[in-house]
Amino acid sequence: MAAELHVELVAADRSVWSGEATLVVARTTSGDIGVMPGHQPLLGVLESGPVMIRTSEGGTVVAAVHGGFISFADNKLSLLAEIAELADEIDVQRAERALESAKSESDAAAERRADVRLRAVAVR
Repeated sequence: MAAELHVELVAADRSVWSGEATLVVARTTSGDIGVMPGHQPLLGVLESGPVMIRTSEGGTVVAAVHGGFISFADNKLSLLAEIAELADEIDVQRAERALESAKSESDAAAERRADVRLRAVAVR
């Protein structure tokens, strides 16, 4: 059996995903980071971007994450996000409309959120 780490992906309003994984890739203010079982303890600030979780069963869970923190110690990884949604929950047409609307209104923050949502769907 492969080594595992326990992952909790939590948004401000709900628990998004919890389970065992072999690898988690996330974007931090210091760059992209991959966390595997036995990784050195860490604490970082999450940037908006897709988070990829390779589950112990060999599947992949992808989420669009907007800000927050990442913490790892004792083979437990916590992703505490301001906003997070699983790629499977994202309505692609709605996200595309939101991106176009944000571009036309020159709303950089909304454009970034919509772009991250679409990138998360593309990764899954």
